[in-house]
This record gives sequence, structure tokens and C-alpha cells, in this order.
Amino acid sequence: MSLPPVLTRRPFVFLRHGQSTRNHERRIGGQQDVGLTQRGREEARYALDLLGAIDWSLAVSSPLARARETAELALGRAPDRLDARLMERHWGEFEGQPIPARLPYLDTPAGGESWTAFVDRIVAGLNDALNAAERPLIVGHSGLIRVIRWIATGTPEGPRSGNAVPLLMTPEGDRGWEIRPFASQDASRL
Repeated sequence: MSLPPVLTRRPFVFLRHGQSTRNHERRIGGQQDVGLTQRGREEARYALDLLGAIDWSLAVSSPLARARETAELALGRAPDRLDARLMERHWGEFEGQPIPARLPYLDTPAGGESWTAFVDRIVAGLNDALNAAERPLIVGHSGLIRVIRWIATGTPEGPRSGNAVPLLMTPEGDRGWEIRPFASQDASRL
């Protein structure tokens, strides 16, 4: 496998969508356009306390309903832009199926998107946002964290990011990234 594409070295905040109906069912949502559960809406509203008062120079969301609604609830307004490149990976035959103990991230699922195409798409969407704004907020899906991990460590493996938990993504060294929960005092680091 070739080297990952270069991600612009700028801090940003990432917010995974709130609990979706597929999360609740423990099924792979992929690019299925499913909505939030009531719990997911509450999670996104809770994020508003932390994110709503910050003057984001750009708020970008995946257009899938679960991310778009999370962005609206967490910001108290619509995102500035929807970007289809930030959608979750198309998992082909796995979409809608129960989440297995381990997903074959680097393999191409039948009828689905290859890992390389997914990484290239996510990085292109992120780079556009990171190059356009000093203080970007990105709202999307757990696959984005896996892409960042792969760029930083060479593996997409690791724990899932929590639903509607804002994460501060900060570049470290040449390719590394620190990923940690975002706190209100972190706004000054952006």
C-alpha cells in the first residue's frame, strides 16, 4: 500500500454525529442516510454547550442526515457548508449488517469503496476545509478518525470515537496527530 496523502498540518475540531438509528441497532450505517435517535439529538444538544459559543471560521458537515442534524444541533445553526467527500465509507455488502468484532478496513468490500479511495476522498475534503479557515469545525463519521490514525500511525485500528464528543485534532511532528477530547479552553489553540 502506498504512503497516505498529506493532510494539512492545522489544528481542527472534529465532531462525530450523535447516535444514529444504525448505531442503536449495532449495524453498519456506511452511506445509508439514516437519522439520529432521540439520544443522538440529546448528545448533539449537549455538544452545543461547548461548541455553540465559539466563533468557527468554517463549519463543514457530511451531508448525511445524521451528521447534518448533529451539526445543526451542536452549532445552534446550519453548517456553513456540506461536503460529500466527508461522508462515511461506502461499505458495500456490509451496509446495514451487524457490526462484526473487527472490520476489514484495508480490504475493499464487495460493492463498496476501497480504503485508498476513501482515504483520498476524506483527505481532499479535510484539506479544502483546513486551507480555507483558521478555526474549522468538521462534523462527520467515525471513519474520519480511522483515516487520521492511519496517516499518523499506519493503522486504522483503535477504539471508535464517541458519538457527539468533540475532539481536538492537533498535528505532532511530521505526520503524527494528537487526538483528545476538546475543552472550552482549547479554543485559544485553534
